[in-house]
Amino acid sequence: MTKKILYLLAFTVWAGGSPLHAQRISSWQVKTSGNETFSIPVSVDLDAITTEAGSNLQLLETTSGKKTAVPFQVAPGNGRRLYWMLEPGRQKLRSFELVKTTESQSAAGSLQTDLENGAVTIRYGNKNFLRYHSETVYPPKGIDTAYKRSGFIHPLWTPNGEELTRINAPDHYHHWGMWNPWTHVLFEKDTVDFWNLRDRKGTVRFAGFGALVNGPVYSGYEALHQHIVFKKDGTEKNALNELQTVRIYRPDDRNNNYYIMDVTVQLSCAGASPVKLLEYRYGGLGIRATAEWNKDNSVIFTSEGKDRKAADGSTARWCVAQGQLHQQYGGLEMMSHPANYNYPEPLRVWPENMNNRGDVFLNLSPTKNKDWLLEPGKEYLLRYRFLVFNNRLPKEQAEEAWQAFAHPPKITFK
Repeated sequence: MTKKILYLLAFTVWAGGSPLHAQRISSWQVKTSGNETFSIPVSVDLDAITTEAGSNLQLLETTSGKKTAVPFQVAPGNGRRLYWMLEPGRQKLRSFELVKTTESQSAAGSLQTDLENGAVTIRYGNKNFLRYHSETVYPPKGIDTAYKRSGFIHPLWTPNGEELTRINAPDHYHHWGMWNPWTHVLFEKDTVDFWNLRDRKGTVRFAGFGALVNGPVYSGYEALHQHIVFKKDGTEKNALNELQTVRIYRPDDRNNNYYIMDVTVQLSCAGASPVKLLEYRYGGLGIRATAEWNKDNSVIFTSEGKDRKAADGSTARWCVAQGQLHQQYGGLEMMSHPANYNYPEPLRVWPENMNNRGDVFLNLSPTKNKDWLLEPGKEYLLRYRFLVFNNRLPKEQAEEAWQAFAHPPKITFK
């Protein structure tokens, strides 16, 4: 059962047509290559521009003298930000203006985040993209219940609806789709393992939603995870808080073969004790890929030119896994932000003989080759972006997607 929903937010602010009665508030230009393949999420500091409510605003793009309304979304917090999608275009200098309007605003139906039956599903139209499990899911009947787990993503679907993740694999019951535990952790003089659940040293639990968000630019959720230590005296203690924020951005109307997802992990010590994430060969955000993939029908390649044989232990800015999915092809690109700890992050990639099939697992693991001390009173951020796609992704386009994530287009105010 879902423990707590702190608040539910829905932002559906955009305008359908050009305004008849509008007052310009600000204008800016965005520099691009004019040759983009994918849409790019971009944002500006709205509070630095205006204190007007988002419902009184309209965002317009001017192209060849023609103004077109652009869907936008205002994210609250310590400083409102205005988000929109920069869809591919041939112009190298894109012009936008923000206006105040008294015209009624039209709600844009697009992505939808729904919480039901202990899970959040993000969908676009009639297509599911992601399911996040807030309630505890148990392993199959007859399997040790120590493997139970909440706070994970499964399935992650391609735009065509093919599952990319897997849970309850008989070889690793502690693999839960896309999930974020740490393996070798020093806490209050004990070594704790939040990953290998059967050892009963620790686990990770969903503890509440910070937000569920629906909007014309992105939808998603913020979920609090507690990294629980099972103490030797039979008690348990929360060592680490993790605020996991997931956003899926509105797909490109002109190309429905991909979508973009951001996963942000904010870590902080739960109490006065530090948490030391010790060097280990895997840990952090991992992906157990679909059972459809094996060494013969899937490939892995990285930003540094490594293939599956050479990827494990290498460092990378991004990593692509793609392969046959029933009658289709598809995959995902996992991208690491330059501000992440120990960037470029080391990779854990299973070898081609895994389970005598070549099952696929990948993990950008910042503690694979060095410790990470988390001190009380401080916050630590890891940012990842995923490009989820149908068909095959060439390495040049994988690099383009990462460049847009790491170095978003420059915005200049007029």
